[in-house]
Amino acid sequence: MQTKIHFRTFPLLSILILCTILFSACSPQVNSINQLPPVVSDEPSDSSQSEPEPDLTSTPIPEPTPGPIVIVDGLDRETTLDGPAQRIVSLAPSNTEILFAIGAGEQIVARDEFSDFPIQASDLPSIGGGFGDYNLEAIVELQPDLVLAAEINTPEQVKALEDLGLTVFFLSNPTSLEEMYQNLITVAALTGHHEDAEDLAESLRDRVAKVEEDMASLTKRPTVFYELDATDPSAPWTAGAGTFINTLIVMAGGENIASDLEGQYLQISVEELLIRDPQVILLGDAAYGVSPETVKERTGWSNINALLNERIYTFDDNLVSRPGPRLVDGLEQLAILIHPEVYEE
Repeated sequence: MQTKIHFRTFPLLSILILCTILFSACSPQVNSINQLPPVVSDEPSDSSQSEPEPDLTSTPIPEPTPGPIVIVDGLDRETTLDGPAQRIVSLAPSNTEILFAIGAGEQIVARDEFSDFPIQASDLPSIGGGFGDYNLEAIVELQPDLVLAAEINTPEQVKALEDLGLTVFFLSNPTSLEEMYQNLITVAALTGHHEDAEDLAESLRDRVAKVEEDMASLTKRPTVFYELDATDPSAPWTAGAGTFINTLIVMAGGENIASDLEGQYLQISVEELLIRDPQVILLGDAAYGVSPETVKERTGWSNINALLNERIYTFDDNLVSRPGPRLVDGLEQLAILIHPEVYEE
């Protein structure tokens, strides 16, 4: 039996400062065979007149055989596997996180250079990926039965891998949490972890519902500036509408000051920042050494509301830029930082 799942392709989200961005549907059907027990009568029987009972235990019952897995990927290509993939190369951090989250971590034989979560991923061989440069020879030598690509990989890279005789599945970036859950199910169908993925998706939905419940009675929504890169502090980069950063800030009870500006990722001048006067600043570039203390030293920033009220926080950008299950972790942390009063005991 063949299982087909169709997904539409979503646009690639990329900017100068991001290597990755940021965040399936059924498993192969197996026919079950039920063996009914013989009917046992309470009445005594005459063994001399009855036919001998057949020895059911001596007749082996064949194991049901699942059919191939056939799934249409984000490039609208049909990918076929004989069965769940057992040797997987992951080309993106979000893919690696999804594989581990659904219980398929032991099926990964290599990962891209930037896959660093969970900690077990660091023990896997790296096949490169810095600036899109993968070691194709190393990938072929690993003899994977599946290469899992993402939107940080170009269609040209996918074709180059396929030209080497490899099976490549292109997983589109989700544009909503529901689409992220669907990606979990897609990868589960490819790897044989459908039940694990269903349980994970249900748990994530419950956690999101809890945040939404916590935010339901709010009367005020603090204005938020999310900093992606302040290499030029007079024009730092931020995220606008159409990004998970914007979506999650809103879900966490905040108002993104850049949501009405043009572009998903954009620079904002200090002058404009002063006009919009955010009440909360989140430092998504904290991994590069940016801190509340360094922000306070910036020229022209001292009168911003968030600085005056000490509401500048470091933030792990991977939680909102990698389109995988940790998006829900990001939502929860954003809610705590934007509305600490809701979570104070």
